[in-house]
Amino acid sequence: MGLEIVEPNTCIRGCCHSQTIPLHLPPSSYSLSSPIARGAESVVYDAILDGKKLAVKKPILSTSEDIDKFHKQLQLLCKLDHPGIAKLVAAHARPPNYMFFFEFYECGNLAEKLHVDEWVPNFDQVIHIALDLAKSLKYLHSLGIVHRDVKPSNILLDRNLRPHLADFGLAEYLRDLKQVSIGNWKPSGKPTGGFHKRNMVGTLIYMAPEILTKDLQTEKSDVYSFGVSLNELLSGVVPYTDLRAEAQAHTVLEMNYTEQQLTAAVVSEGLRPVLASSKLGASASVLSLIERCWDADPEIVSWGSFATCGRRETMEDRHFLMPHLCDEKDIHAFGIFDGHRGAAAAEFSAGALPGFLQTLASMSSPSDALYEAFVKTDSAFREELDSRRKSKGVIKKDWHPGCTAVTALIVKNRLFVANAGDCRTMLCRSGHPYSLSRDHVASCSEERERVISAGGQVKWQIDTWRVGQAALQVTRSIGDDDLKPAVTAEPEITETILSAADEYIVMASDGLWDVMNEADVVSIIKDTVKEPGMCSKRLATEAAERGSKDNITVIIIFLRPVSTAERVY
Repeated sequence: MGLEIVEPNTCIRGCCHSQTIPLHLPPSSYSLSSPIARGAESVVYDAILDGKKLAVKKPILSTSEDIDKFHKQLQLLCKLDHPGIAKLVAAHARPPNYMFFFEFYECGNLAEKLHVDEWVPNFDQVIHIALDLAKSLKYLHSLGIVHRDVKPSNILLDRNLRPHLADFGLAEYLRDLKQVSIGNWKPSGKPTGGFHKRNMVGTLIYMAPEILTKDLQTEKSDVYSFGVSLNELLSGVVPYTDLRAEAQAHTVLEMNYTEQQLTAAVVSEGLRPVLASSKLGASASVLSLIERCWDADPEIVSWGSFATCGRRETMEDRHFLMPHLCDEKDIHAFGIFDGHRGAAAAEFSAGALPGFLQTLASMSSPSDALYEAFVKTDSAFREELDSRRKSKGVIKKDWHPGCTAVTALIVKNRLFVANAGDCRTMLCRSGHPYSLSRDHVASCSEERERVISAGGQVKWQIDTWRVGQAALQVTRSIGDDDLKPAVTAEPEITETILSAADEYIVMASDGLWDVMNEADVVSIIKDTVKEPGMCSKRLATEAAERGSKDNITVIIIFLRPVSTAERVY
């Protein structure tokens, strides 16, 4: 038997209403047991409602301001519906007993689990909790809500250790947020002194610098707290309590730091908790994500890669990551080279092409610089190969290695993609894929005609059109000197003006594209923690599981700062 909703289903004031959550309950429908938790602003009880065990939060309402706060929180909670948010089952919004009835979560809160039960989660458990929490925050931020109190004690765990974000007493709509002083965080009419000081510091250690300096808060403040909480989950250490040996970093829980000292250290000195050790099983990618969450000035562009030989015995792919090309903050270059007939061409190109790009940086046109870099790399490799052929016994004279190549060059808000072959690059714009390159293969009539007009031979062999005696499927590449000039190294170059709608770039060798399309890529990244290295690995692993028979290399470049909801989540 479900709970009956009696109309009008409103609070005593009429400002709160819901079609699914009862807002006033007859006394006979519920029973409260002894308190299970006490705080400055509320008491939590075990309760039975309609035969179901729940947790009841009974706020301490001493002033009219406290009652206003109750109604404001109830209005917000009635609008939330997400599996990662503590579920409000019912409320009693009439005097004298104002109460919230929440789902009961068997494993308590994350802080108790870590520091009382001394639970040590494995890395997979950490990732699952982090991802679920990130999804909850993304949901809130999509509604324009800032939680403002993200910390382990406000993360409840169910029997499967799935997290549920709770305690919306400080939550606000972004549109309503004004500059918040530290004093605003102190509950009016509540005890001060030692008790309040301990409670306050417990919140301070998760606060973003902009909150501590009384600046405007946004969803970025939640991202900071998310990073601090994730670090605590990985390390098992309360923030700053492991810094007692440092003169400038005293133990917060021992109160060696006053509120003012902690504020100054976090804001002015850039103090942050000690980063969890990789020895605990944390990957470099996750540790990097944590640092970017709490970085006062995070890198806007972030990048990562992953490469695997897949089902092949040898790895013929190569790639390079060259952020801050020529020490310029807003210029970045990335490239993938997919070798065939051996790895020699890819190996050479991965070192030579970025070098040529640097020497050509003075050219007025980035497109011209990319074009010249491809052509010069091809010429230099073929000269190197010819030189080796003239050395007795070094290599076979009929050896003609080559590689396809794609390079992305970001110059401030402009993106240039140079492609020769069948590696691909795509851009995710407003959640949708946007192709930045096309395959240069003999099955394309335009490419086939170009090869023939350049003196090359194209024949239908086995299952597709192929070039020359080497039966090459691609029509552009670096190397393959036996097929020049028909199989040209001249790249096709696209230019894109980047905007706020552009989320990330994906570059990959054909080992990925053989088994998934661009829509698949967007879907997979959408469900992955937004750290570029982790996303790259997820895509490559998924491609291998789908049966890719080739080497797989993936590079992902995120274009949004990590401190926005979309970037992290």
